[in-house]
Amino acid sequence: MPPVFADSPPIELLPIVASAATAAAVFFLIRTVFESLASADLEQDAAWRYDVNRINELRNTDLLYRALQPLLQWLARFNRGAFRDTLPAVSRELQAAGLPRFWTPEEYLAKLEIIALLLAPGYVYGCLQMMGGPGVVMAAFLTVITAWLLRRRLAGRAFRRLAQIKRRMPYLLDLLTLLMEAGSTFLHALQDAVNQFGAHAVGQEFGRVLAEINMGKGRITALESMRDRLSDDEITSIVGSIIQCEQLGTPLARLFRTQADVLRIKRTQRAETIAGEAGPKMLLPAVLIMASTVIIILGPFILGFLYSDIM
Repeated sequence: MPPVFADSPPIELLPIVASAATAAAVFFLIRTVFESLASADLEQDAAWRYDVNRINELRNTDLLYRALQPLLQWLARFNRGAFRDTLPAVSRELQAAGLPRFWTPEEYLAKLEIIALLLAPGYVYGCLQMMGGPGVVMAAFLTVITAWLLRRRLAGRAFRRLAQIKRRMPYLLDLLTLLMEAGSTFLHALQDAVNQFGAHAVGQEFGRVLAEINMGKGRITALESMRDRLSDDEITSIVGSIIQCEQLGTPLARLFRTQADVLRIKRTQRAETIAGEAGPKMLLPAVLIMASTVIIILGPFILGFLYSDIM
């Protein structure tokens, strides 16, 4: 019979102690997760009120920011130094894509990098299964490519939204022309046009201009903000003409009609250019299709001729 020490706990208590420790660990883990996912506003003071409000809005609207805020902010500080030259372009693309204004370019890049890092374990597992040890290098390459593709996706989203705005801009200008020729003021006409176009991208942008004017910003300043926000040549030309008419006192209705006609002409020219480029772009696929068709048709005869000579 083994000796029993007086100081050692009874054998029956060990499972209870282990279960209690496990339960406590699970409790604290769950509480930590819930606290990190909670969207409670941060405390703020007068000096940093805007930045804290911005962070609070991001915590309320974005789950990834709320769950991984310390890591995202650390990567944002890294991006601020590593991608200093590209941050202005990312900022313009964020604005043109219609994403929430609370994102800074370095934080949005950090979000894309975190998404790529979250996919990295899957890449590592799949590449190790297929390639073995060298698969780690391929997994790292796929992670970098994923971050790059997400970055290109932002640029494509901004390009598509700008194309939508330019396609609908002539109709909004026509509506403004009709309303102002009927006796409406610029602000009332702009309000009716924004209500008419609703959630479309062009309605959102002019709705933001109207909201800034209603909050006390001058018309020229609000239009300049839209011009800088979208940063497109055609939109810059239109907004510049509106600003010039505001400064010189020229009737806006006539300007809107002229600009709408100019946009339609440019859209027609752009369509003709795309149609003209379609022929050379289709040349290579057409040649490949023709070659494959010739091979399919003549292949059996050529094989039969070769095999007949061999036999």
